[in-house]
Amino acid sequence: MSETIKHRPLVFSGIQPTGKLHLGNYLGAMKNWVRLQDSMSCIYCVVDMHAITIWQNPAELAASTREVAAACLAVGIDPERSILFNQSQVAEHAELAWVFNCVARIGWLNRMTQFKDKAGKNRENASV
Repeated sequence: MSETIKHRPLVFSGIQPTGKLHLGNYLGAMKNWVRLQDSMSCIYCVVDMHAITIWQNPAELAASTREVAAACLAVGIDPERSILFNQSQVAEHAELAWVFNCVARIGWLNRMTQFKDKAGKNRENASV
């Protein structure tokens, strides 16, 4: 007879460290992240590499990355119960992005709402 192993559901979510944190960040994501720690395995990420799809001042990005990580801890993300990490500290993320950039086709991207929104009217100049 085989034994069934039950795993807790897993949530993976991230937040960009751009702009200033506001009530919408708290009510829309962070408050829920804290609650989810009670019932799920949680991995939360400060997605600083996603933030550089548009130009960022490097010093400001570094400062806001620290601020967002600190805010996650301040609202109740518990590093004993969840994983909280900075995206750019995981080299494999950039390595996988390179692979995707090599195989992604512009036709595929043009069907993606997020790409179209970020690229705007200058789609010809947008990076993959």
